[in-house]
Amino acid sequence: MKIRSLLVGLVAVGLSAAAVAADPIVIKFSHVVAQDTPKGKAAEKFKELAEKYTGGAVKVEVYANSTLYKDKEEMEALQLGAVHLLAPSLAKFGPLGVKEFEVFDLPYIFDGYEALNKVTQGAVGQQLLAKLEPKGIKGLAFWDNGFKSFSANSPIRKPEDLKGKKMRIQSSKVLEEQMREIKSLPQVMAFSEVYQALQTGVVDGTENPHSNLYTQKMHEVQKHMTLTDHGYLGYAVITNKKFWDGLPAEVRTQLDKAMKESTVYANQIAKEENDKSLAAVRASGKTEVYAPTAEEKAAFKKALVPVHKKMESRIGAELIQSIYKETGFDPAKL
Repeated sequence: MKIRSLLVGLVAVGLSAAAVAADPIVIKFSHVVAQDTPKGKAAEKFKELAEKYTGGAVKVEVYANSTLYKDKEEMEALQLGAVHLLAPSLAKFGPLGVKEFEVFDLPYIFDGYEALNKVTQGAVGQQLLAKLEPKGIKGLAFWDNGFKSFSANSPIRKPEDLKGKKMRIQSSKVLEEQMREIKSLPQVMAFSEVYQALQTGVVDGTENPHSNLYTQKMHEVQKHMTLTDHGYLGYAVITNKKFWDGLPAEVRTQLDKAMKESTVYANQIAKEENDKSLAAVRASGKTEVYAPTAEEKAAFKKALVPVHKKMESRIGAELIQSIYKETGFDPAKL
């Protein structure tokens, strides 16, 4: 509180925030993935730019790989003010009570990054972020990771190949329904626990963008992966609203600038990092990577898109239709 008061006073007399760089505002940024993932690299980029643009008035401490808080702990810690920045996957907001974010979990609702960006970088995305404010959370940006592939220890050529398999998912009613739609057994589990669960057979398989699969070494304990691109995994960068609103205006302006540039960086490297990770998985020889034919992919799409209709009452039919309108998706054409 003393630091903030000092900053306000300095700004009032026209002094730069850099004058108090020796005693900076500390911003703790916690996330659950490895530092060399798209999210991990983007967090480091934000740290670099935030400290640069504020002239050292802000110090960003990045805690990767669940070293500060795990999946189930981090949101409460943010609301309590124990941590200041998070970049949770979009599935995390359903349990918080903002079920609309689960629209991002709907299988095959985005046909690639171009369709996705029409939503995350447009009016629909901003409307979704605004829904977090009553929870004491301010949404700052959407960061991409990538599109998910199914993995297991037996070949996956058609939806029926996952029948009866225990599949790890994030906590999301949409993802639960997705797995049930193909008669899999959804298993909600913290990200940090997945490798061991796969290794010991607690779960049979999972779904991940390639960078998550590779950096968490899941390819070492999964014999097969199929490039289904059935779902999207992205993040919302969020902060404690009271903390953010309490920052001096000059500092907040520079942090907004750093966040915008970090977001451009995050979304540029997402596909690149996933492509590199996929190549590394292939090169390892531990996981057989299968690219489905157009007919096989269409079968997965036909099997999974009915989840959209089933989730209308939870997510909101109007929101789903607004995304169809933005992206041009038409389930009737399947």
